[in-house]
Amino acid sequence: MTEDLSTLPPGVTMTLAAIAATGAAPRPSGETLAVQKQRISNGILQQLSDKTLATQGNWELAWLGLSPDNANMAYIAKGPSSQFAVVVRGTVGNAIDTIEDLDVGTVVPFTVGGPSPVSVSKGAMTAFTQVVTMTDESSAAGAGLVEALTSLLKPAPGATVYVVGHSLGGCIATMLALYLQAQTWNDSPQFAVSTFAAPTAGLKDFADRFNSVKWALYQGYVNKYDLVPLAWASLDTAKQWYPSPGPVAPPAVKDLLTVVKGLSGTNEYIQPATTSSPLNADYKAYDPNVLKSTTQDFLAQVAFQHSNPTYLKLLNSPVPAPAPVVASISPRVGAPGTLITITGSGFDSESMVDFGTVPCVPPNVVSDTQITAIAPDGVGVVDVRVTNDLGTSPATPFGQFAYGGPEPVVVTGIVPDSGKLGNTVTINGVGFGTTPTVYFGSRTATVTGVSPTQIRATVPVPDPLQPKTIDIRVRVNGYLSPAVPVDEFTHTG
Repeated sequence: MTEDLSTLPPGVTMTLAAIAATGAAPRPSGETLAVQKQRISNGILQQLSDKTLATQGNWELAWLGLSPDNANMAYIAKGPSSQFAVVVRGTVGNAIDTIEDLDVGTVVPFTVGGPSPVSVSKGAMTAFTQVVTMTDESSAAGAGLVEALTSLLKPAPGATVYVVGHSLGGCIATMLALYLQAQTWNDSPQFAVSTFAAPTAGLKDFADRFNSVKWALYQGYVNKYDLVPLAWASLDTAKQWYPSPGPVAPPAVKDLLTVVKGLSGTNEYIQPATTSSPLNADYKAYDPNVLKSTTQDFLAQVAFQHSNPTYLKLLNSPVPAPAPVVASISPRVGAPGTLITITGSGFDSESMVDFGTVPCVPPNVVSDTQITAIAPDGVGVVDVRVTNDLGTSPATPFGQFAYGGPEPVVVTGIVPDSGKLGNTVTINGVGFGTTPTVYFGSRTATVTGVSPTQIRATVPVPDPLQPKTIDIRVRVNGYLSPAVPVDEFTHTG
């Protein structure tokens, strides 16, 4: 079946937005901006050529700009039948970072698209300014964004330019679309806007100006249970999330949302109008691993609801290949020169390995799930991470290497995950040694059995000042296991 090219489906534009996240974080051991930009470019080219995605391999990278502080990135892609996309990257970080990144307590004038200035947040203006002033000296089309787009549109009369972004990228896309639409173009291209999970850029006058433009198309998609698009108009709504099976916002989360909402001061932010229906209205899409009423689980669910993969799945579109993931390393303790095996996913021939901030010699990539590497000089406990053209693996407790020992301590699961005073809980993990101390929240538990990978402990008297759901953590040889969702225990008595 031939794709209707008159209007791009949201799955296509969301895929273009998701691809913008490629290689967002610098390599842990450091790399120049030019090296990172080339790595980002390689990753975007790889994903745009993937025929299994909604973009069907029909799009080509034409221009890419990266700000000097790596805070913002945008690219231009050329599609079929005189279609172009100007794609703005979202925030590199979690969902709460996204809404805190915008300096919303102060508004500044935005003098584009009308006879008088309108008000946008200072943070949004800073990001917008970075995007429109970034350059790509290697681009054949031109160094600046507008210069490159002008060159690309010359042989394409009647073109449609989509301005696209997810998260902060969507917020900036609304400003960038007004800016581009107000420029003088030889062949009068049509401008369309496609945003996903976008927080608001400005006040009512900004929304009114955006709404006054006759866009070729405006898609403003949001997941009903995504916190970020509520910023800054209706953050209080999230205090009532999530419906069964949860998680329910604990008091700490409600306090956090009150604080974050207060950052906007007396400014009343308004979203541009859209006819797009909210996604996930029935809450059938959620992360089943983070459903307890804890701050940790609630924020993890927020991250899931805001993520690129979730939006793509809600739009019934394939998800691009992710950055590498480190699932485990073996051994987890040793000296410089120790040969370790890294197990995970997304490895390829271009993969590089860092021990903390120190690179190791080129590793041996055995397969897409296994790498062997030699530990470089180092000290202490470091995260072993893998980087390739698609990005860098996140730091994980299961990927920690201890120079000289002892072995890092990690809890991998508990059985059961609820109970009352006097019940026995089996704690699974690694690095437990022979004399561990077990904590149920702030309370010390009695240990009744120990092996290097399993502990049996008796539920102690709960602390009345703590919530019913707490973390079970283990201390051995100076290590305290990190709090993770799988160690959460709920008092029922």
